[in-house]
Amino acid sequence: MKYLFFALALLSIKVSFAQNNKNKWGTVFGGFESNAQWYLNDKERGLPHPEDPIRSNNYLFLNYNYKKWTTGFQIESYEPNALLNFNPKYKGTNFGTYFINYKSDKFEATVGHFYEQFGSGLILRTWEDRALGINNAIRGARIIYRPTNDIVLKSFYGQQRSGFDVSKGKIFGADLDYNLSNLLKFSKTDLSFGISYVGRKEEIELENPSFSELTNAFGARINFMHDAFYVNSEVNFKSTDGILNVQNKLNNDFVKSGSAIGLNFGYSKKGLGVDVSLRRLENFSFLSERIPTSLLDGNTSLNYNDKILNFTPALTKQHHSNLANIYVYQAQNRVDFSDQSIMKAGETGGQIDFLYKFQKGTSLGGKYGTSVAVNLASWYNLPGKYSFVPSDYDVDFFGVGNKYFSDYNIEIKKKLSQEWLTGFYFINQYYNRRFIEGGDEINSNIIAAEGIYSFGKSKSIRFEAEHLWADADRKNWIGGTLEYSFNDKLSVYVWDIYNYGNKNELNKTHYYNVGGAYRKGANRIAFNYGRQRGGLVCVGGVCRFVPESTGFTINLSTSF
Repeated sequence: MKYLFFALALLSIKVSFAQNNKNKWGTVFGGFESNAQWYLNDKERGLPHPEDPIRSNNYLFLNYNYKKWTTGFQIESYEPNALLNFNPKYKGTNFGTYFINYKSDKFEATVGHFYEQFGSGLILRTWEDRALGINNAIRGARIIYRPTNDIVLKSFYGQQRSGFDVSKGKIFGADLDYNLSNLLKFSKTDLSFGISYVGRKEEIELENPSFSELTNAFGARINFMHDAFYVNSEVNFKSTDGILNVQNKLNNDFVKSGSAIGLNFGYSKKGLGVDVSLRRLENFSFLSERIPTSLLDGNTSLNYNDKILNFTPALTKQHHSNLANIYVYQAQNRVDFSDQSIMKAGETGGQIDFLYKFQKGTSLGGKYGTSVAVNLASWYNLPGKYSFVPSDYDVDFFGVGNKYFSDYNIEIKKKLSQEWLTGFYFINQYYNRRFIEGGDEINSNIIAAEGIYSFGKSKSIRFEAEHLWADADRKNWIGGTLEYSFNDKLSVYVWDIYNYGNKNELNKTHYYNVGGAYRKGANRIAFNYGRQRGGLVCVGGVCRFVPESTGFTINLSTSF
Protein backbone atom coordinates (compact mmCIF):
# COMPACT_ATOMS: atom_id res chain seq x y z
CA MET A 1 0.00 0.00 0.00
CA LYS A 2 2.97 2.33 0.43
CA TYR A 3 3.18 2.63 -3.35
CA LEU A 4 -0.47 3.67 -3.48
CA PHE A 5 0.04 6.44 -0.94
CA PHE A 6 3.18 7.56 -2.77
CA ALA A 7 1.27 7.73 -6.04
CA LEU A 8 -1.58 9.72 -4.51
CA ALA A 9 0.83 12.17 -2.91
CA LEU A 10 2.70 12.63 -6.16
CA LEU A 11 -0.58 13.10 -7.99
CA SER A 12 -1.72 15.86 -5.63
CA ILE A 13 1.58 17.69 -6.12
CA LYS A 14 1.25 17.50 -9.89
CA VAL A 15 -2.38 18.64 -9.83
CA SER A 16 -1.36 21.69 -7.79
CA PHE A 17 1.47 22.41 -10.23
CA ALA A 18 -0.91 22.10 -13.18
CA GLN A 19 -3.48 24.46 -11.69
CA ASN A 20 -1.00 27.15 -10.72
CA ASN A 21 1.42 27.09 -13.65
CA LYS A 22 -0.37 25.92 -16.77
CA ASN A 23 -0.24 29.29 -18.53
CA LYS A 24 3.35 30.29 -17.81
CA TRP A 25 5.09 26.95 -17.74
CA GLY A 26 2.84 24.76 -19.85
CA THR A 27 0.21 22.22 -18.82
CA VAL A 28 0.35 19.09 -16.69
CA PHE A 29 -2.40 16.52 -17.20
CA GLY A 30 -2.87 12.89 -16.33
CA GLY A 31 -4.67 10.68 -13.87
CA PHE A 32 -4.61 7.80 -11.45
CA GLU A 33 -6.44 4.46 -11.41
CA SER A 34 -6.42 1.69 -8.82
CA ASN A 35 -8.15 -1.68 -9.05
CA ALA A 36 -7.86 -3.68 -5.82
CA GLN A 37 -9.37 -6.95 -4.66
CA TRP A 38 -9.48 -8.83 -1.37
CA TYR A 39 -9.92 -12.53 -2.09
CA LEU A 40 -11.77 -14.46 0.61
CA ASN A 41 -12.22 -18.10 1.56
CA ASP A 42 -15.43 -19.57 0.15
CA LYS A 43 -15.95 -22.92 1.88
CA GLU A 44 -19.18 -23.62 0.02
CA ARG A 45 -17.27 -23.64 -3.27
CA GLY A 46 -14.05 -25.02 -1.82
CA LEU A 47 -12.08 -21.89 -2.68
CA PRO A 48 -9.25 -20.99 -0.28
CA HIS A 49 -7.87 -17.49 -0.60
CA PRO A 50 -4.67 -17.32 -2.68
CA GLU A 51 -1.22 -16.29 -1.54
CA ASP A 52 -1.36 -12.52 -1.03
CA PRO A 53 -5.17 -12.35 -0.74
CA ILE A 54 -5.13 -8.53 -1.04
CA ARG A 55 -3.91 -7.52 -4.50
CA SER A 56 -4.02 -4.41 -6.62
CA ASN A 57 -3.23 -3.00 -10.05
CA ASN A 58 -2.34 0.72 -9.91
CA TYR A 59 -1.60 3.21 -12.69
CA LEU A 60 -0.29 6.76 -12.35
CA PHE A 61 0.08 8.60 -15.66
CA LEU A 62 1.43 12.15 -15.97
CA ASN A 63 2.01 14.26 -19.07
CA TYR A 64 3.56 17.69 -19.49
CA ASN A 65 2.89 19.88 -22.53
CA TYR A 66 4.77 23.04 -23.48
CA LYS A 67 3.92 24.56 -26.85
CA LYS A 68 4.64 21.84 -29.46
CA TRP A 69 6.35 19.47 -27.03
CA THR A 70 4.74 16.82 -24.83
CA THR A 71 6.45 14.34 -22.54
CA GLY A 72 4.97 11.81 -20.17
CA PHE A 73 5.19 8.53 -18.35
CA GLN A 74 3.06 5.88 -16.70
CA ILE A 75 4.10 4.25 -13.44
CA GLU A 76 2.47 0.89 -12.75
CA SER A 77 2.37 -0.87 -9.40
CA TYR A 78 1.19 -4.44 -8.89
CA GLU A 79 1.51 -4.74 -5.13
CA PRO A 80 1.83 -7.06 -3.39
CA ASN A 81 0.79 -8.95 -6.51
CA ALA A 82 -1.34 -8.36 -9.61
CA LEU A 83 -4.99 -9.41 -9.61
CA LEU A 84 -5.56 -13.11 -10.24
CA ASN A 85 -4.73 -14.38 -13.73
CA PHE A 86 -3.06 -11.23 -14.97
CA ASN A 87 0.18 -11.62 -16.88
CA PRO A 88 2.83 -12.82 -14.35
CA LYS A 89 5.24 -10.33 -15.95
CA TYR A 90 3.26 -7.55 -14.27
CA LYS A 91 5.02 -7.67 -10.92
CA GLY A 92 6.31 -4.97 -8.58
CA THR A 93 6.47 -1.25 -9.34
CA ASN A 94 8.16 0.27 -12.36
CA PHE A 95 7.82 2.62 -15.31
CA GLY A 96 5.39 1.03 -17.76
CA THR A 97 5.65 3.60 -20.55
CA TYR A 98 7.42 6.89 -21.20
CA PHE A 99 7.73 9.16 -24.23
CA ILE A 100 8.61 12.56 -25.64
CA ASN A 101 6.64 13.96 -28.57
CA TYR A 102 6.95 16.93 -30.93
CA LYS A 103 3.90 17.92 -32.99
CA SER A 104 3.39 20.72 -35.50
CA ASP A 105 0.70 21.16 -38.15
CA LYS A 106 2.40 18.83 -40.63
CA PHE A 107 5.06 16.93 -38.72
CA GLU A 108 5.01 14.75 -35.61
CA ALA A 109 7.81 12.73 -34.00
CA THR A 110 7.74 10.46 -30.94
CA VAL A 111 10.58 8.77 -29.09
CA GLY A 112 9.77 6.22 -26.39
CA HIS A 113 6.50 4.30 -26.10
CA PHE A 114 3.63 4.91 -28.50
CA TYR A 115 0.41 3.26 -29.67
CA GLU A 116 -0.34 2.78 -33.35
CA GLN A 117 -2.95 1.29 -35.66
CA PHE A 118 -2.85 0.71 -39.41
CA GLY A 119 -6.27 0.42 -41.04
CA SER A 120 -8.72 -1.60 -38.97
CA GLY A 121 -5.86 -3.15 -37.00
CA LEU A 122 -5.77 -6.49 -38.84
CA ILE A 123 -2.12 -5.91 -39.70
CA LEU A 124 -1.11 -3.74 -36.71
CA ARG A 125 -2.73 -2.38 -33.58
CA THR A 126 -1.12 -1.60 -30.24
CA TRP A 127 -3.28 -0.38 -27.37
CA GLU A 128 -3.95 -0.46 -23.65
CA ASP A 129 -6.89 -2.13 -21.90
CA ARG A 130 -6.40 -2.39 -18.15
CA ALA A 131 -9.43 -4.64 -17.59
CA LEU A 132 -7.88 -7.22 -19.91
CA GLY A 133 -4.30 -6.66 -18.75
CA ILE A 134 -3.20 -5.51 -22.20
CA ASN A 135 -0.53 -2.90 -22.87
CA ASN A 136 1.41 -3.80 -26.00
CA ALA A 137 2.85 -0.38 -26.82
CA ILE A 138 5.90 -0.15 -29.07
CA ARG A 139 9.08 1.34 -27.60
CA GLY A 140 11.13 3.06 -30.26
CA ALA A 141 10.60 5.98 -32.64
CA ARG A 142 7.73 7.08 -34.87
CA ILE A 143 7.34 9.84 -37.47
CA ILE A 144 4.05 11.14 -38.87
CA TYR A 145 3.96 13.55 -41.82
CA ARG A 146 0.85 15.32 -43.13
CA PRO A 147 1.84 17.18 -46.34
CA THR A 148 -1.84 18.08 -46.95
CA ASN A 149 -5.11 17.66 -45.11
CA ASP A 150 -5.81 14.58 -47.25
CA ILE A 151 -2.53 12.66 -46.88
CA VAL A 152 -1.03 11.03 -43.78
CA LEU A 153 2.32 9.21 -43.88
CA LYS A 154 3.63 7.18 -40.94
CA SER A 155 6.76 5.18 -40.22
CA PHE A 156 8.13 3.58 -37.05
CA TYR A 157 10.77 1.28 -35.61
CA GLY A 158 10.95 -0.38 -32.21
CA GLN A 159 10.24 -3.35 -29.97
CA GLN A 160 6.93 -4.30 -28.41
CA ARG A 161 6.29 -3.98 -24.71
CA SER A 162 6.01 -7.23 -22.72
CA GLY A 163 5.51 -6.72 -18.98
CA PHE A 164 8.16 -4.20 -17.96
CA ASP A 165 10.47 -5.39 -20.75
CA VAL A 166 10.30 -5.52 -24.56
CA SER A 167 10.20 -8.26 -27.17
CA LYS A 168 13.25 -9.78 -28.81
CA GLY A 169 11.80 -9.16 -32.25
CA LYS A 170 12.41 -5.81 -33.96
CA ILE A 171 9.24 -4.27 -35.38
CA PHE A 172 9.08 -1.64 -38.12
CA GLY A 173 6.50 -0.38 -40.56
CA ALA A 174 5.04 2.34 -42.75
CA ASP A 175 1.54 3.46 -43.68
CA LEU A 176 -0.07 5.80 -46.21
CA ASP A 177 -3.63 7.08 -45.93
CA TYR A 178 -5.00 9.21 -48.78
CA ASN A 179 -8.46 10.80 -48.92
CA LEU A 180 -9.41 11.32 -52.59
CA SER A 181 -12.62 13.31 -52.04
CA ASN A 182 -11.07 16.75 -52.58
CA LEU A 183 -9.00 15.58 -55.55
CA LEU A 184 -12.12 14.18 -57.24
CA LYS A 185 -14.20 17.16 -56.07
CA PHE A 186 -16.79 15.03 -54.29
CA SER A 187 -19.32 16.97 -52.22
CA LYS A 188 -21.59 14.19 -50.91
CA THR A 189 -19.18 11.29 -51.28
CA ASP A 190 -16.13 10.30 -49.27
CA LEU A 191 -13.47 8.04 -50.80
CA SER A 192 -10.10 7.10 -49.32
CA PHE A 193 -7.53 4.35 -49.60
CA GLY A 194 -4.51 3.20 -47.63
CA ILE A 195 -1.54 0.88 -47.90
CA SER A 196 0.51 -0.58 -45.04
CA TYR A 197 3.68 -2.52 -44.38
CA VAL A 198 4.79 -4.14 -41.11
CA GLY A 199 7.98 -6.13 -40.70
CA ARG A 200 9.30 -8.27 -37.87
CA LYS A 201 12.92 -9.37 -37.70
CA GLU A 202 13.85 -12.00 -35.14
CA GLU A 203 16.75 -14.40 -34.93
CA ILE A 204 15.82 -18.02 -35.67
CA GLU A 205 17.37 -20.67 -33.45
CA LEU A 206 16.58 -23.58 -35.78
CA GLU A 207 19.43 -25.15 -37.74
CA ASN A 208 19.12 -24.42 -41.48
CA PRO A 209 15.68 -22.78 -41.19
CA SER A 210 13.37 -22.99 -44.19
CA PHE A 211 12.04 -19.46 -43.60
CA SER A 212 13.59 -16.03 -43.22
CA GLU A 213 14.35 -14.06 -40.04
CA LEU A 214 12.32 -11.26 -41.63
CA THR A 215 8.55 -11.67 -41.81
CA ASN A 216 6.76 -9.15 -44.03
CA ALA A 217 3.11 -8.17 -43.87
CA PHE A 218 1.40 -5.99 -46.48
CA GLY A 219 -2.06 -4.46 -46.43
CA ALA A 220 -4.36 -2.37 -48.62
CA ARG A 221 -7.73 -0.83 -47.80
CA ILE A 222 -10.43 1.32 -49.35
CA ASN A 223 -13.27 3.22 -47.69
CA PHE A 224 -16.30 4.61 -49.51
CA MET A 225 -19.33 6.50 -48.22
CA HIS A 226 -22.18 8.12 -50.15
CA ASP A 227 -25.21 9.54 -48.38
CA ALA A 228 -26.51 6.69 -46.17
CA PHE A 229 -24.44 3.92 -47.80
CA TYR A 230 -20.88 2.89 -46.85
CA VAL A 231 -18.32 0.21 -47.76
CA ASN A 232 -15.00 -0.55 -46.06
CA SER A 233 -12.73 -3.31 -47.34
CA GLU A 234 -9.25 -4.46 -46.38
CA VAL A 235 -6.84 -7.12 -47.68
CA ASN A 236 -3.67 -8.21 -45.85
CA PHE A 237 -0.93 -10.72 -46.64
CA LYS A 238 1.83 -12.17 -44.44
CA SER A 239 4.95 -13.83 -45.90
CA THR A 240 5.87 -17.46 -45.20
CA ASP A 241 6.81 -18.24 -41.63
CA GLY A 242 7.18 -21.25 -39.35
CA ILE A 243 4.03 -22.75 -37.79
CA LEU A 244 3.90 -23.60 -34.09
CA ASN A 245 3.13 -27.20 -33.16
CA VAL A 246 1.10 -28.41 -30.16
CA GLN A 247 4.13 -27.91 -27.87
CA ASN A 248 4.46 -24.30 -29.12
CA LYS A 249 7.68 -25.11 -30.96
CA LEU A 250 8.53 -24.19 -34.53
CA ASN A 251 8.36 -26.92 -37.15
CA ASN A 252 10.93 -26.41 -39.89
CA ASP A 253 8.83 -28.56 -42.24
CA PHE A 254 5.56 -26.71 -41.61
CA VAL A 255 5.88 -23.27 -43.20
CA LYS A 256 2.97 -21.21 -44.51
CA SER A 257 2.01 -17.71 -45.54
CA GLY A 258 -1.06 -15.99 -44.12
CA SER A 259 -3.86 -13.67 -45.16
CA ALA A 260 -6.70 -11.60 -43.71
CA ILE A 261 -9.61 -10.19 -45.69
CA GLY A 262 -12.34 -8.02 -44.23
CA LEU A 263 -15.43 -6.43 -45.78
CA ASN A 264 -17.95 -4.19 -44.04
CA PHE A 265 -20.88 -2.45 -45.71
CA GLY A 266 -24.19 -1.02 -44.67
CA TYR A 267 -26.98 1.49 -44.98
CA SER A 268 -28.23 3.85 -42.30
CA LYS A 269 -30.99 6.43 -42.15
CA LYS A 270 -33.53 7.58 -39.57
CA GLY A 271 -35.34 4.54 -38.21
CA LEU A 272 -33.46 1.97 -40.32
CA GLY A 273 -29.98 0.51 -40.22
CA VAL A 274 -28.31 -2.50 -41.86
CA ASP A 275 -24.68 -3.47 -41.28
CA VAL A 276 -22.85 -6.52 -42.70
CA SER A 277 -19.35 -7.62 -41.64
CA LEU A 278 -17.54 -10.49 -43.39
CA ARG A 279 -14.05 -11.73 -42.62
CA ARG A 280 -11.67 -14.53 -43.57
CA LEU A 281 -8.49 -15.19 -41.56
CA GLU A 282 -5.90 -17.77 -42.62
CA ASN A 283 -2.80 -18.22 -40.44
CA PHE A 284 -2.92 -14.56 -39.44
CA SER A 285 -1.65 -14.52 -35.90
CA PHE A 286 1.15 -11.94 -35.98
CA LEU A 287 3.45 -11.92 -32.93
CA SER A 288 6.49 -9.83 -32.04
CA GLU A 289 8.19 -13.12 -31.06
CA ARG A 290 7.47 -16.30 -33.03
CA ILE A 291 7.52 -18.62 -30.02
CA PRO A 292 5.23 -17.69 -27.08
CA THR A 293 6.96 -17.44 -23.70
CA SER A 294 6.25 -20.38 -21.37
CA LEU A 295 5.31 -19.21 -17.88
CA LEU A 296 5.48 -20.84 -14.44
CA ASP A 297 1.68 -21.08 -14.15
CA GLY A 298 1.57 -23.49 -17.12
CA ASN A 299 0.27 -20.87 -19.54
CA THR A 300 2.09 -19.02 -22.30
CA SER A 301 2.22 -15.35 -23.22
CA LEU A 302 -0.63 -15.98 -25.69
CA ASN A 303 -2.99 -16.70 -22.79
CA TYR A 304 -2.44 -13.10 -21.64
CA ASN A 305 -2.65 -11.41 -25.08
CA ASP A 306 1.06 -10.65 -24.74
CA LYS A 307 3.35 -9.83 -27.69
CA ILE A 308 0.46 -9.77 -30.17
CA LEU A 309 0.92 -7.23 -32.97
CA ASN A 310 -2.41 -7.36 -34.77
CA PHE A 311 -6.03 -6.97 -33.75
CA THR A 312 -8.54 -9.69 -34.65
CA PRO A 313 -11.55 -9.27 -32.35
CA ALA A 314 -14.53 -11.59 -32.44
CA LEU A 315 -17.15 -10.06 -34.73
CA THR A 316 -20.20 -10.97 -32.67
CA LYS A 317 -22.77 -8.99 -30.69
CA GLN A 318 -21.52 -7.71 -27.34
CA HIS A 319 -24.38 -8.69 -25.01
CA HIS A 320 -25.01 -6.95 -21.68
CA SER A 321 -26.89 -9.97 -20.29
CA ASN A 322 -24.87 -11.96 -17.72
CA LEU A 323 -26.03 -15.33 -19.04
CA ALA A 324 -25.37 -14.44 -22.69
CA ASN A 325 -21.69 -14.00 -21.80
CA ILE A 326 -21.11 -17.54 -20.51
CA TYR A 327 -20.33 -18.96 -23.96
CA VAL A 328 -18.39 -16.26 -25.80
CA TYR A 329 -16.46 -16.61 -29.03
CA GLN A 330 -12.82 -15.68 -29.59
CA ALA A 331 -11.50 -15.17 -33.12
CA GLN A 332 -9.61 -18.21 -34.47
CA ASN A 333 -6.71 -16.64 -36.35
CA ARG A 334 -4.05 -19.32 -35.69
CA VAL A 335 -3.11 -22.64 -37.25
CA ASP A 336 -3.82 -25.27 -34.59
CA PHE A 337 -3.39 -29.03 -35.06
CA SER A 338 -4.45 -30.33 -31.63
CA ASP A 339 -4.99 -33.90 -32.85
CA GLN A 340 -6.08 -35.76 -35.98
CA SER A 341 -9.74 -34.83 -35.45
CA ILE A 342 -9.15 -31.13 -34.69
CA MET A 343 -7.12 -29.30 -37.33
CA LYS A 344 -7.82 -25.66 -38.10
CA ALA A 345 -6.13 -22.95 -40.15
CA GLY A 346 -8.20 -19.89 -39.30
CA GLU A 347 -11.80 -18.76 -39.55
CA THR A 348 -14.39 -17.53 -42.02
CA GLY A 349 -17.80 -16.04 -41.38
CA GLY A 350 -19.57 -12.84 -40.55
CA GLN A 351 -22.44 -11.07 -38.87
CA ILE A 352 -25.46 -9.04 -39.95
CA ASP A 353 -27.06 -6.29 -37.86
CA PHE A 354 -30.54 -5.04 -38.69
CA LEU A 355 -32.24 -2.19 -36.80
CA TYR A 356 -35.73 -0.87 -37.46
CA LYS A 357 -37.85 1.58 -35.50
CA PHE A 358 -41.62 1.48 -35.87
CA GLN A 359 -42.64 5.12 -35.81
CA LYS A 360 -44.93 6.75 -33.28
CA GLY A 361 -48.61 6.54 -34.09
CA THR A 362 -48.39 3.28 -36.09
CA SER A 363 -50.05 0.03 -35.00
CA LEU A 364 -46.71 -1.51 -33.93
CA GLY A 365 -45.07 1.73 -32.86
CA GLY A 366 -47.81 2.86 -30.51
CA LYS A 367 -47.59 6.19 -28.75
CA TYR A 368 -43.81 6.24 -28.29
CA GLY A 369 -42.43 3.98 -31.03
CA THR A 370 -40.88 0.48 -30.92
CA SER A 371 -37.29 -0.52 -31.77
CA VAL A 372 -36.36 -3.97 -33.12
CA ALA A 373 -32.74 -5.10 -33.51
CA VAL A 374 -31.74 -8.43 -35.09
CA ASN A 375 -28.19 -9.78 -35.08
CA LEU A 376 -27.04 -12.95 -36.88
CA ALA A 377 -23.44 -14.18 -36.55
CA SER A 378 -21.84 -17.46 -37.71
CA TRP A 379 -18.18 -18.54 -37.72
CA TYR A 380 -16.50 -21.60 -39.23
CA ASN A 381 -13.17 -23.32 -39.77
CA LEU A 382 -11.64 -22.96 -43.24
CA PRO A 383 -12.65 -25.82 -45.54
CA GLY A 384 -10.01 -27.86 -47.36
CA LYS A 385 -7.60 -30.77 -47.05
CA TYR A 386 -5.74 -31.25 -43.75
CA SER A 387 -2.88 -33.67 -42.98
CA PHE A 388 -1.77 -34.41 -39.42
CA VAL A 389 1.40 -36.37 -40.35
CA PRO A 390 3.17 -34.72 -42.03
CA SER A 391 1.53 -31.48 -40.88
CA ASP A 392 0.06 -29.62 -43.83
CA TYR A 393 -3.12 -28.09 -45.18
CA ASP A 394 -4.55 -26.80 -48.44
CA VAL A 395 -7.66 -24.73 -47.76
CA ASP A 396 -10.33 -23.43 -50.10
CA PHE A 397 -10.91 -19.72 -50.42
CA PHE A 398 -14.70 -20.04 -50.52
CA GLY A 399 -17.00 -22.24 -48.48
CA VAL A 400 -17.09 -23.19 -44.81
CA GLY A 401 -15.67 -25.99 -42.67
CA ASN A 402 -16.59 -27.16 -39.18
CA LYS A 403 -18.83 -24.71 -37.38
CA TYR A 404 -17.21 -22.89 -34.45
CA PHE A 405 -19.97 -20.62 -33.18
CA SER A 406 -23.26 -18.96 -33.98
CA ASP A 407 -25.34 -16.32 -32.21
CA TYR A 408 -28.79 -15.42 -33.52
CA ASN A 409 -30.66 -12.87 -31.44
CA ILE A 410 -33.50 -10.38 -31.45
CA GLU A 411 -33.97 -7.38 -29.17
CA ILE A 412 -37.24 -5.46 -28.84
CA LYS A 413 -37.43 -2.19 -26.90
CA LYS A 414 -40.74 -0.50 -26.18
CA LYS A 415 -41.47 2.70 -24.30
CA LEU A 416 -44.81 2.30 -22.51
CA SER A 417 -44.99 5.79 -21.01
CA GLN A 418 -42.78 8.74 -20.14
CA GLU A 419 -41.58 6.74 -17.14
CA TRP A 420 -41.49 3.12 -18.37
CA LEU A 421 -39.02 1.61 -20.88
CA THR A 422 -39.13 -2.15 -21.44
CA GLY A 423 -36.94 -4.59 -23.33
CA PHE A 424 -37.20 -8.23 -24.41
CA TYR A 425 -34.33 -10.37 -25.72
CA PHE A 426 -34.09 -13.84 -27.26
CA ILE A 427 -30.70 -15.38 -28.02
CA ASN A 428 -29.89 -18.70 -29.68
CA GLN A 429 -26.23 -19.76 -29.42
CA TYR A 430 -24.12 -22.67 -30.63
CA TYR A 431 -20.63 -23.06 -29.12
CA ASN A 432 -18.28 -25.76 -30.44
CA ARG A 433 -16.12 -26.01 -27.35
CA ARG A 434 -14.52 -29.16 -28.76
CA PHE A 435 -12.91 -27.21 -31.61
CA ILE A 436 -12.26 -23.98 -29.72
CA GLU A 437 -10.93 -25.10 -26.34
CA GLY A 438 -11.83 -28.76 -25.84
CA GLY A 439 -15.06 -30.15 -24.40
CA ASP A 440 -18.69 -30.49 -25.42
CA GLU A 441 -20.63 -28.92 -28.25
CA ILE A 442 -23.24 -26.69 -26.60
CA ASN A 443 -26.60 -25.48 -27.87
CA SER A 444 -28.30 -22.85 -25.74
CA ASN A 445 -31.31 -20.55 -25.74
CA ILE A 446 -31.59 -17.43 -23.59
CA ILE A 447 -34.53 -15.20 -22.85
CA ALA A 448 -34.28 -11.95 -20.92
CA ALA A 449 -36.65 -9.14 -20.03
CA GLU A 450 -35.86 -5.80 -18.44
CA GLY A 451 -37.71 -2.73 -17.32
CA ILE A 452 -36.53 0.76 -16.42
CA TYR A 453 -38.73 3.16 -14.47
CA SER A 454 -37.61 6.80 -14.37
CA PHE A 455 -38.61 9.04 -11.49
CA GLY A 456 -37.16 12.13 -13.14
CA LYS A 457 -34.00 14.13 -12.37
CA SER A 458 -31.73 11.16 -13.28
CA LYS A 459 -33.39 8.91 -10.68
CA SER A 460 -34.41 5.46 -11.94
CA ILE A 461 -34.76 1.79 -11.08
CA ARG A 462 -33.84 -1.04 -13.46
CA PHE A 463 -34.64 -4.72 -13.14
CA GLU A 464 -33.82 -7.68 -15.37
CA ALA A 465 -34.74 -11.37 -15.35
CA GLU A 466 -33.03 -13.94 -17.56
CA HIS A 467 -32.89 -17.69 -18.17
CA LEU A 468 -30.53 -19.95 -20.11
CA TRP A 469 -31.29 -23.48 -21.32
CA ALA A 470 -28.23 -25.53 -22.42
CA ASP A 471 -28.03 -29.15 -23.58
CA ALA A 472 -24.49 -29.78 -22.27
CA ASP A 473 -21.73 -28.46 -20.01
CA ARG A 474 -23.27 -26.91 -16.85
CA LYS A 475 -26.81 -26.97 -18.27
CA ASN A 476 -29.45 -24.44 -17.13
CA TRP A 477 -29.06 -21.06 -15.42
CA ILE A 478 -31.39 -18.39 -14.07
CA GLY A 479 -30.51 -14.83 -13.13
CA GLY A 480 -31.80 -11.47 -12.02
CA THR A 481 -30.55 -7.89 -11.61
CA LEU A 482 -31.84 -4.91 -9.63
CA GLU A 483 -30.18 -1.49 -10.04
CA TYR A 484 -31.13 1.84 -8.51
CA SER A 485 -29.75 5.22 -9.60
CA PHE A 486 -30.21 7.96 -7.00
CA ASN A 487 -29.00 10.55 -9.50
CA ASP A 488 -26.40 10.85 -12.26
CA LYS A 489 -23.64 10.48 -9.64
CA LEU A 490 -24.64 7.57 -7.37
CA SER A 491 -26.01 4.12 -8.19
CA VAL A 492 -26.19 0.73 -6.44
CA TYR A 493 -27.02 -2.77 -7.68
CA VAL A 494 -27.50 -6.38 -6.71
CA TRP A 495 -27.56 -9.35 -9.07
CA ASP A 496 -27.38 -13.12 -8.95
CA ILE A 497 -27.06 -15.95 -11.46
CA TYR A 498 -27.79 -19.49 -10.30
CA ASN A 499 -26.57 -22.66 -12.02
CA TYR A 500 -29.54 -24.77 -10.91
CA GLY A 501 -29.22 -27.24 -13.81
CA ASN A 502 -25.75 -28.52 -12.92
CA LYS A 503 -25.68 -32.32 -12.58
CA ASN A 504 -23.23 -32.03 -9.69
CA GLU A 505 -25.14 -30.87 -6.61
CA LEU A 506 -21.97 -29.30 -5.16
CA ASN A 507 -21.68 -27.06 -8.23
CA LYS A 508 -25.21 -25.67 -8.12
CA THR A 509 -23.84 -22.27 -7.27
CA HIS A 510 -25.31 -18.83 -6.66
CA TYR A 511 -23.00 -16.16 -8.12
CA TYR A 512 -24.32 -13.19 -6.16
CA ASN A 513 -22.90 -9.66 -6.33
CA VAL A 514 -23.74 -6.37 -4.65
CA GLY A 515 -22.07 -3.04 -5.30
CA GLY A 516 -22.31 0.53 -6.45
CA ALA A 517 -20.51 3.50 -7.93
CA TYR A 518 -20.16 7.21 -7.19
CA ARG A 519 -18.91 9.77 -9.71
CA LYS A 520 -18.20 13.46 -9.28
CA GLY A 521 -16.56 15.28 -12.12
CA ALA A 522 -13.49 13.34 -13.22
CA ASN A 523 -13.43 11.27 -10.02
CA ARG A 524 -15.06 7.85 -9.69
CA ILE A 525 -15.15 5.15 -7.02
CA ALA A 526 -16.85 1.76 -7.42
CA PHE A 527 -17.13 -1.18 -5.05
CA ASN A 528 -18.38 -4.76 -5.25
CA TYR A 529 -18.71 -7.80 -3.03
CA GLY A 530 -19.57 -11.18 -4.45
CA ARG A 531 -18.63 -14.24 -6.41
CA GLN A 532 -16.79 -14.30 -9.73
CA ARG A 533 -17.82 -16.99 -12.19
CA GLY A 534 -14.76 -18.53 -13.77
CA GLY A 535 -14.54 -18.02 -17.52
CA LEU A 536 -13.83 -15.41 -20.14
CA VAL A 537 -14.22 -11.68 -19.55
CA CYS A 538 -14.37 -9.86 -22.89
CA VAL A 539 -14.06 -6.23 -23.97
CA GLY A 540 -14.69 -5.38 -27.60
CA GLY A 541 -14.28 -8.97 -28.78
CA VAL A 542 -10.97 -9.57 -26.96
CA CYS A 543 -11.02 -11.79 -23.88
CA ARG A 544 -9.15 -12.68 -20.69
CA PHE A 545 -9.74 -15.80 -18.62
CA VAL A 546 -10.60 -15.18 -14.95
CA PRO A 547 -10.69 -17.91 -12.28
CA GLU A 548 -13.47 -18.60 -9.79
CA SER A 549 -13.15 -16.30 -6.78
CA THR A 550 -15.04 -14.57 -3.97
CA GLY A 551 -14.17 -11.24 -2.42
CA PHE A 552 -14.32 -7.46 -2.24
CA THR A 553 -13.35 -5.23 -5.16
CA ILE A 554 -12.76 -1.48 -5.18
CA ASN A 555 -11.95 0.71 -8.18
CA LEU A 556 -10.69 4.29 -7.95
CA SER A 557 -10.03 6.63 -10.86
CA THR A 558 -9.39 10.32 -11.33
CA SER A 559 -8.09 12.52 -14.12
CA PHE A 560 -7.11 16.15 -14.51
